[in-house]
Amino acid sequence: MRKLILFLSVVTLPFLGISQHLEVGLMGGIANYIGDVSHQNMYLPETHPAFGLFFRYNANRYLAAKISVAHGNISGSDTYSNDPDLENRNLSFRSPVTEFGITGEINILGYEPYGLKKIFSPYIFIGISGFHFDPSAKYDNRWVKLQPLGTEGQGFIQGRDDKYNKLSFAIPFGLGGKFAITDKINVGVEFGLRKTFTDYLDDVSTSYISETDIMASGLPDDKKELVVALSNRTGENGQYVDFATGDARGNPDNDDWFFFGMVTVSFNFMDNGLVGSRNKNRGKKGGCKGMRF
Repeated sequence: MRKLILFLSVVTLPFLGISQHLEVGLMGGIANYIGDVSHQNMYLPETHPAFGLFFRYNANRYLAAKISVAHGNISGSDTYSNDPDLENRNLSFRSPVTEFGITGEINILGYEPYGLKKIFSPYIFIGISGFHFDPSAKYDNRWVKLQPLGTEGQGFIQGRDDKYNKLSFAIPFGLGGKFAITDKINVGVEFGLRKTFTDYLDDVSTSYISETDIMASGLPDDKKELVVALSNRTGENGQYVDFATGDARGNPDNDDWFFFGMVTVSFNFMDNGLVGSRNKNRGKKGGCKGMRF
């Protein structure tokens, strides 16, 4: 039993209480998206600014937990496609994305800013997040919100689901690196994908509703015109296609993704009263007063 306890102590010592501290930081960078209107690619011209803040609890050199709030914009357009049919489809969108996430991190080399003992480490992370999105499309020189229209017949065509929820969940995961400038200031970079559970970041998922069926629905006349115009945008820059109800508009088998790439700057709270004060313990030794061991 003693040998077992000794072995476990030796193994777990590097992970216990070596660098417990809280950290608060800001992040800024870029956002992008993968989905039906990006044709499952990530187009650099559709990259937009992103920013956020985070709180990180560093349990030890190797493990940390982070709470973050991030905001960015995503967009997509069929004009970037090399497929003539998709280019003629002519769909496009933009959407703000605001995410609240909780992630766990593993510092691969160990990270110990206190005393600059381990000033650099790459890390990997994974967690869960909730986010809000709200796609719009530009039409007649104005931006029109798409979810209320039901461009695929949601909410007004029999057999179609209700309008999709603009709140959804994702699994954020990725990698990063952090560097201690001092024992209080860190800088870093982080690249993270979000596997979402919605196919409507871009308002495109299933199939068309014919113009005939839209005009025969019970929608107000002004709304019918918008649904017709924004559900089928062929003819604006190419040949008009009179799609029938059920013709493929998107691919419902692949949910959408989004991406954040961030540069981070953060401050370490080494002596916050929650994890003990190192300053108070500096210079203390064991044994009798006046003696050194």
